[in-house]
Amino acid sequence: MIRTPLPAALFPAFCLVPLAIFSLAFLALPLVRLFSASVSSEAGFAIYADILANPRYMRSLVDTVIVSASVTAAALVIATTAGLFLTRNRFPGRTLLVAVLTFPLAFPGVVIGFLIILIGGRQGLANVVAREVFDARLVFAYSMAGLFLGYLYFSIPRVLLTVMAAAEKLDPALEEAARSLGAGPLQVTRDVILPGLAPALVAAGAIAFATAMGAFGTAFTLATDIDVLPMVIYTEFTLSANIAMACALSVLLGVVTWVLLMAARSFSGTTVAASG
Repeated sequence: MIRTPLPAALFPAFCLVPLAIFSLAFLALPLVRLFSASVSSEAGFAIYADILANPRYMRSLVDTVIVSASVTAAALVIATTAGLFLTRNRFPGRTLLVAVLTFPLAFPGVVIGFLIILIGGRQGLANVVAREVFDARLVFAYSMAGLFLGYLYFSIPRVLLTVMAAAEKLDPALEEAARSLGAGPLQVTRDVILPGLAPALVAAGAIAFATAMGAFGTAFTLATDIDVLPMVIYTEFTLSANIAMACALSVLLGVVTWVLLMAARSFSGTTVAASG
């Protein structure tokens, strides 16, 4: 039996078939279904106007954006400093330190929330120390401060790995040239290192922001005085059985995150992906 070889012109299209099937089945169809369910109620497309007119929904969206942006900024500062130090220095225990700093990637959101409770909960370490030493009460786990720390805990490793990979590719000759022209350490960092890291910082920041925007497990574990958008979606779906509103809020959350990712991609000129 003679087998006819696949024409070379058709080979790339043939290779794209699995990608097309995956994109349709796991990306396009769920998004189409989510949007169609959001307008399936009597309100129709007006449900999105209802969201904009609802103070609770808008407040939760603003709070979600604020805490996500704050976490992103803090993670960029901490991870960039640590990443540059770890890239430029070799010392005993460095590998172990990098492993410890990236260890939070192995924890799901629920475990991270539980860790925050152990530190800042009613029976947490911070409250025990404050009560014994200062005769005061210090509980922050169930507030936006606790959520901030939880999000920061799993955001730092994501940014750190990206910064370290980008810092390895920086050209040392540029820094040496700047120093030979009389530039000090701060000026070299401002004019040479940070511009060289800018695409990676934007990409890492976008990933951190998108992950914080959609994170649910940590918020669910700490949800006492927390009303971020993922928690609102959960309560609309489970407690109120308002499927259309939950879908509409999910679409809104996705659109805000998508706009950020597209802006980051345009600025950095690299492909930005988010995981959650």
